[in-house]
Amino acid sequence: MRYYIIAGESSGDMHGSGLMKALKDADPEAEFRIRGGDLMQAEGGTLVQHISETSYMGFWEVIRNIGRVITSMRLCRKDLLEYMPDALILIDYPGFNLRMARFGHGLGIRVFYYISPKIWAWNQSRIKIIKKYVDHMLTIFPFEAGFYERFGYRVDYVGNPLVDAIDSRQFKEESFDAFNSRNRLSGKPLIAILPGSRIQEINKSLPLMLSVTDNYPGYQFVIAGAPSVSPEVYLKYTGNNVPLLYGQTYPILSHSEAAMVVSGTATLEAALLGTPIVVCYRGSYLSYLIARRLVKVEYISLVNLIMERKVVTELIQNEFNSVNLRLELDKLLAGGSTRKKMADDMKYLKEMLGGPGASVKAAEKVVGYLIEGNK
Repeated sequence: MRYYIIAGESSGDMHGSGLMKALKDADPEAEFRIRGGDLMQAEGGTLVQHISETSYMGFWEVIRNIGRVITSMRLCRKDLLEYMPDALILIDYPGFNLRMARFGHGLGIRVFYYISPKIWAWNQSRIKIIKKYVDHMLTIFPFEAGFYERFGYRVDYVGNPLVDAIDSRQFKEESFDAFNSRNRLSGKPLIAILPGSRIQEINKSLPLMLSVTDNYPGYQFVIAGAPSVSPEVYLKYTGNNVPLLYGQTYPILSHSEAAMVVSGTATLEAALLGTPIVVCYRGSYLSYLIARRLVKVEYISLVNLIMERKVVTELIQNEFNSVNLRLELDKLLAGGSTRKKMADDMKYLKEMLGGPGASVKAAEKVVGYLIEGNK
């Protein structure tokens, strides 16, 4: 069967690649046309548009790039019409993907949504669009089934693909010394810096994160580079003084004493690896004001949302500053006041999400529904 898969950012690219791999096992004749990133491209199929051309975060940032967004939507509709897949699989990225759901449904294509838009956080009116145009929703958080049930919409909870990604990581047996030697690091204990996967996020967050490095001379800071972002974006702030490593986010987090992480999927990745974190976010002031009025949840990090209480500290907008970063890092490093409690909470969170197999379950659901619909 033929699959058209759309992801709009780095986390979606990662989850999309896992799903593609599982789909090839479930459907040996699978063909793919994709809008994603390097990981999805590596799994095969034709790449139509790279996520580096489509990844915008925040209301103001989208408005500033609205012309490019509209052009991308127009090209996607044309491409879908020409390809006419058996299944359109949408991965998060709701501003774009819900429009594609409507278009694909109108063409008679079976529409699947893998990784629900966070409508439980804001813009719950989108449930009307989902119920009308999405044939099957595959969710990755336990609480989402209950949320959708309140609106009379049945979903399939398949588990969390981050558990798959972390369970299959290849660095499990690599020692701290081997990691340091391979990357030519100093050998000091590590503090990870994850400033986001979008250029806008990095420009806002990285300078603040780097501002505390001189306060911890006994530690080595390391930046986990996003695959879709060029080194020059980071180097204009680091000047080669802080190591920048690509393709090693999990090893970096696994070997770090603590991490500063921009809100997003990386917060959950760090938690599943058991790394103490402080969550950071700073967007444009206009985007922040709009979000304050629209967002209906108490927390922004996936860790706190899943646990339904504060597990990790969130430094948002003006609270995200050098003074607060130092205060929180002091609590997280060896001997810190919150380190052990956070470690215990992260173990419990991992138990809540269950074991690996989300990508396989999602692929089996997609193929099963397609076969059932063709009978």
